[in-house]
Amino acid sequence: MMMMQPSVPKLLAIDDSELIHRLLRLRLQNERIEMHSATGSPEGLRMAKELKPDVILLDVDMPHMDGFEVISRLKADPETQDIAVIFVSAANDPGNRVRGLDLGAVDFISKPFDIVELKARLRSALRVQHLIAILAQKAQIDGLSGLWNRTYFDQRLTAELSEALRYGRPLTLVLADIDHFKETNDRYGHLFGDVVIERFANILSSGRVTDIACRYGGEEFAIILPNTTIAEALDVTDRYRNQLESATWPEQPSATITASFGISDLSSCDQPPMVKSLCASADQALYSAKQAGRNCVRAAARTPVAR
Repeated sequence: MMMMQPSVPKLLAIDDSELIHRLLRLRLQNERIEMHSATGSPEGLRMAKELKPDVILLDVDMPHMDGFEVISRLKADPETQDIAVIFVSAANDPGNRVRGLDLGAVDFISKPFDIVELKARLRSALRVQHLIAILAQKAQIDGLSGLWNRTYFDQRLTAELSEALRYGRPLTLVLADIDHFKETNDRYGHLFGDVVIERFANILSSGRVTDIACRYGGEEFAIILPNTTIAEALDVTDRYRNQLESATWPEQPSATITASFGISDLSSCDQPPMVKSLCASADQALYSAKQAGRNCVRAAARTPVAR
């Protein structure tokens, strides 16, 4: 399981003053930060949604839509609600400070701002955001397998399905179940059962970098394969199946561990495709694999197109 890689943090400044943007670019040019600018509230909201910046510097006093309305919209949108917002205002009004913090701002800076203070406050906000991101990611990782957990799976599949439908790309889902896992636990003990889950997780996470392996629950696993057809998924999945079947177990040399796999794609579930129907289709294919004797891969049948 890969943890997040360091990246250059993004800063979005939303301010109607071109002078402020030029000043920020000049003063922050030597900082390790990717700078973006918006000179109006609608543009700023659009860029926040597209860029997902780490921090937004938000001017309170703007025409048409002030900073309070902007932050309210940012915090109401699940895609932007976690972005750190630092308010900037020429009016040193305690009431504005309180209102901004109540609406979700992490800090408040008065104009004209001291650049040293601004840098310090930006670094502080970025440190907090980085720690929050690490904690959030750890909360989405299964402790035993090291794979993404069910919560992350649900969120990611929803996002990948939306992308696939939007851009007309294929999307495949694989559900896997370790065969006779209860009997394995009963015969060899739960500690060995944990070893099996860890080893299988390593196999599933050693595939293509674009694939998303998750622990679905118990001895069940799920792999989301973006931009992948059923034919490609069959090939990838059978390699996983073969790797597990061929594995040796120094802890229990007599053990042979296998798994069954079910595959579905956008053409094999109810139309229009939804997360629930995609999962149900893969689950039905997994059931077919078990009925066929286990240790095999089965793909869901294509759903007839209504005429």
